[in-house]
Amino acid sequence: MAILPFEPHATPVRKTLSFGQHNETSPKATDATIARELEAAVTSEMRLQFAVERLRTADPDASASRRLVRWQASAVVAILIGLCAGVWFDPRGTIAMIFILGAIPALGFLALRLAAIREVNAGPAGEPLPAVFAPAGMPVYSVLVPLYREAPVVGQLITALEDLAYPRSRLQVLLIVEANDAATFAAISAAGLPPHMQVVVVPDGDPRTKPRALNYALTFARGEFIAVFDAEDQPEPDQLLKALAAFREAGDDVGCLQARLNVYNPASSWLTKQFTLEYTSLFDGILPALERHRLPVMLGGTSNHFPRAVLDEVHAWDPFNVTEDADLGMRLARRGYHVGMLNSTTWEEAPPEYAVWLGQRTRWLKGWLQTYLVHMRRPRRLLRELGARRFVAFNLMTGGAVLSALVHPWIYVAVVWDVIAGGGMVPSEGTLDVLTWWAAGLNLAASYAAAIALATIASRARGRGWLVRSSLWLPVYWLAISRAAYRAVAELVLAPHHWEKTTHTGLEPRCPQHGDGELP
Repeated sequence: MAILPFEPHATPVRKTLSFGQHNETSPKATDATIARELEAAVTSEMRLQFAVERLRTADPDASASRRLVRWQASAVVAILIGLCAGVWFDPRGTIAMIFILGAIPALGFLALRLAAIREVNAGPAGEPLPAVFAPAGMPVYSVLVPLYREAPVVGQLITALEDLAYPRSRLQVLLIVEANDAATFAAISAAGLPPHMQVVVVPDGDPRTKPRALNYALTFARGEFIAVFDAEDQPEPDQLLKALAAFREAGDDVGCLQARLNVYNPASSWLTKQFTLEYTSLFDGILPALERHRLPVMLGGTSNHFPRAVLDEVHAWDPFNVTEDADLGMRLARRGYHVGMLNSTTWEEAPPEYAVWLGQRTRWLKGWLQTYLVHMRRPRRLLRELGARRFVAFNLMTGGAVLSALVHPWIYVAVVWDVIAGGGMVPSEGTLDVLTWWAAGLNLAASYAAAIALATIASRARGRGWLVRSSLWLPVYWLAISRAAYRAVAELVLAPHHWEKTTHTGLEPRCPQHGDGELP
């Protein structure tokens, strides 16, 4: 097994320097050994510093290392004061205003879901078939796979990566392991690695996040093209070949190809059914609609394919952003790059347990808030770089998504309160009440209907029509997302860079009723 803790192709280095002292691995360290260890440690520290500081040094405004700039902090204080004053002096008017503000992004998502239904009905556009190249004429492809506490899925991961149809002499697979993760390292050692796979050991440090690990491993990558996969991923074997063919056919403005993500364990629980419906709607409908209309695409955290030169141009990932994928998609858009959808599927594991799902969704929503606040530090600059149409789309898809999740449960609270108060859900306080109730009710009903329709059509297109009945539980699922949104706001204040680990268990036995748990 090749290990790249500090330098490519170097002899593995002990975790601590001996400085001439006796230890288990070397009875007596020589001056040459000490010199090599010192050089490796210095190189490691330089790589780690580069991984953490690269973006923050090159473009401080693009880094999530700080939460708010001065004007944003003032705006947050003003909004909180205004909200408290409004609830104290005019609660009904304040609630009406909140509902109206929440309806704006919801209407935007309604239009997007209708466009997504059109994309699903049209079907995915086919990429050109990969041309036949002699292996020596193909570019080197580096695949980065960050792992942290992923021992249970190491075996299936190595098998999936071995199945990738790309010449081994032109393929570099880097398994990225944190220095304190002995269990994952042991699982990799036990499994054994072919020559084109190596382990990169990331030294301890903060923030301990996936993007920091990716940045560190990127310094070892030799490829002209870079792909990122997650530990539990099962990509279709020809995905790299499809991506290479698509890049060769695309223009210079394509900065990333995003493969479609879907779920290999939809039958595990009620949550995995909802998660599957959500992922199918997103990657088979919504993201293709954004691509068609040339709107910013918030990348998924896996199965991203980049030209190395583009990734270097935008200074790679932000180690302080817990949804580094969404942030990177925005930085690509600001540089004028387009994200294309790749007609290839990567199968993933949906969290079957509520606690695991809640932690993952909290991190996602916190990261979207981070991304929104970072890119809105200089709104006029963002407007100039994106243009008005894409500027509005960004506000709706990031800040608007979180705002909708925060407002959503209060519609039900208002209904229950009105019934308890004897109003019977019949507005009686004038025109404002009438407009508020009708707008909130119609908007909520239309949003549910569009989301259920999109999930139904997309699931049937995937051959999973049996999931359609589960789409009727979508209102409950949205309330669960709202809880995660409030948790995300709290974490943004208390622990902005904390990465809540999503636990994976791996592929499940085939379900005889639906054929789920096994890849199609």
